[in-house]
Amino acid sequence: MALLACGCEPAAAAHLERGAQYLAALQRPDGGWPPRASVDQSTWVTALAVLVLHERLPGEAVAKAVRWLLEQSGEESRFFRRLRMWLLGLGGAHAEGEGWPWFPETAAWVSPTVFTVLALEMVKERFPASELEARTRAGRRFLWSRRCQDGGWNHGSTKVLGYDAGSYPETTGQALLAMRGEQSARLPEALAAAEGHLRTCRSSGGLSWLRLGLAAHARPPARPAASEPPWRGLMDVALWLLADQAAAGTSAFWS
Repeated sequence: MALLACGCEPAAAAHLERGAQYLAALQRPDGGWPPRASVDQSTWVTALAVLVLHERLPGEAVAKAVRWLLEQSGEESRFFRRLRMWLLGLGGAHAEGEGWPWFPETAAWVSPTVFTVLALEMVKERFPASELEARTRAGRRFLWSRRCQDGGWNHGSTKVLGYDAGSYPETTGQALLAMRGEQSARLPEALAAAEGHLRTCRSSGGLSWLRLGLAAHARPPARPAASEPPWRGLMDVALWLLADQAAAGTSAFWS
C-alpha cells in the first residue's frame, strides 16, 4: 500500500509486482484471504487485500472477495444473540449497527470493521449495489456505538468491569478514517479526542493512525517535531509514509 500510494520509483516496480502477485495467489476459493499461506481460513485481512488489489485483480476475483466480506458479521448481530442480550438487559447502544469480526463466527471489533468499511467504499463504484451502501452505513453505526466516553475508540469494549474504558491512539485514528464524510454531531468530540492523543502519543504506529484519521477530515496535523519517529519495523515505516501522503492531500484509504 505504501509503495502504491507514494508512487514508487522504477527501481521498486519489480518488488511491488512481486508483492501483488504473492497476495493475488493467496486468494481462497471462497473469495477471501488468509493471514498467511499455511492458514486454511479466510479472515479479516480480506479487507486489506481488497484495498491493495482492487485495481489489479480481474473483476470476478474482486466480486468474490466483496461477496465474502458482505457475508461476514459479528456474532452479536445474529437474532438469537440479540434476543439473549435483550433478555439480560444488555441491549440498547451495543445492539446498534453491524460490524465485522477478526475471524468468522466471532464477535465484531473496531479495527476489522474499519478496514472492511474502507474496502467496500473503495470498490463501491465498481459494484453499485445498494447492499454495499447498507452495510457500510451499518458498519459506521456499529463504530459509533463502540465509541468510548472520552470521545475516541479502543478495540471495542466501552466498559471494563463496569467502569468506562478509555480510548487508544491507534483505534481512534482508524475509526476516524472510516468516518470520512460523516455528518454527525458526535464528530467534533471524536476529532478532539484524536488531537488529544496526538499530543501525548509516543509510538510511531499510533501517531501515523492519528494523522491518517485527522487527514480524512481535512484536519491534517503538522508533522511531529521529532526528526526520526521511533520506527520499530516495516509496518511503522509503511504507516508513516501513508500518513505523510495523506497529510499532502491524497490517501490509499480513500479514492
